[in-house]
Amino acid sequence: MAYDAIVIGAGHNGLAAAVHLSARGWKVAVVEARAEPGGAVKTQELTLPGFKHDWGAMNLSMFAGSAFHARYKKELADQGLGFLPAPHCFASVFRDGGHLGVGVNVEQTVAGIRKLSGHDADAWLGMLADFKETAPHIFGILGAPMPSWRTAGALWRAWRQLGRAGVYRLVRLMVSSPRDFLTANFENDKVRALMATWGMHVDFAPDAAGGALFPYLESMGNQAFGMVIGQGGANTIINAMVGLLKANGGELLLDSPVKAIGIGNGAATGVSLADGRTLTARRAVIANVHPALVFGGLVPAGKAPRAFESKVQAFRPGLGTMMIHLALSSLPDWSASAELGQYAYIHIAPDLAMMSRVYAEAADGLLPAEPVLIVGQPTAIDPSRA
Repeated sequence: MAYDAIVIGAGHNGLAAAVHLSARGWKVAVVEARAEPGGAVKTQELTLPGFKHDWGAMNLSMFAGSAFHARYKKELADQGLGFLPAPHCFASVFRDGGHLGVGVNVEQTVAGIRKLSGHDADAWLGMLADFKETAPHIFGILGAPMPSWRTAGALWRAWRQLGRAGVYRLVRLMVSSPRDFLTANFENDKVRALMATWGMHVDFAPDAAGGALFPYLESMGNQAFGMVIGQGGANTIINAMVGLLKANGGELLLDSPVKAIGIGNGAATGVSLADGRTLTARRAVIANVHPALVFGGLVPAGKAPRAFESKVQAFRPGLGTMMIHLALSSLPDWSASAELGQYAYIHIAPDLAMMSRVYAEAADGLLPAEPVLIVGQPTAIDPSRA
């Protein structure tokens, strides 16, 4: 079979690429080794019948706020995409039995912070006002290839709107560690821990360079816009994208592991499947898999420039994360406050020192003595999950 583009891997990024190309008239096939699409975005009955668990991702706010969703919002909704807002987004609990939460009610959030520090309450409000101005520039930079003229253009637009000092603050944020950023802006350890835990969601320890950005985006984004989860499960985005892909004439081939990517005249020409089939690609092969599995794996060693292959082999993924799914008779009875039963996420990571220890132990191949716990409570938002 011949296609314009073949996408390897039916995770959400691969499906988004396939939808985007098929909407432009390309003939697209997505090949997936597993029996179900979605990658880490799946919803399954992992414990007991009737209990729907998000296999990996639960928070869909970044997808809901993406340029992709903005472009295909109506078409995806027509395919059944549904979000549920979480007005109480996330909270942290602390060793003294206290807690601090963030939701869409700014006054409520700031009141909780002000009990700890008037300075930090004012700093939070100032950061929130700044966020609404700087966020479009951050996403513009993150969405551009680096280095490229698009990146230069995004920085130029930021300079025009924010000025030299604003661009300096923006660049400093993007290269700072969570500890440096939070210490520079907040004085209370609990406020710092509240935000820093978002770095641990994506394996950025408090002292990891460049790790400040995700705590900033999630904390301010949840305050400004709230959080959403998938109605009925996170796989609502997968089901909708698969439906839209097929409506556009695209194909999804499940149980179809790729054995090799064909190369001819320095370009990808298609894929060979483990079952013996060969699919040809006229314009592109897009691999939504770990780069080390592509170069030196699906693409034989020596087919790409040596310097590039060396960089790929040196690529190091983040640390492993353990996820435990529980079927309970009710939501947890939080000793810190009954209010915590309303939140989508509860973070049990009371201070930056503890987060640093956890990361160091995991990096050494040890199970942390006192792990960071990120407790997702989807049924607090979507009772249909159980």
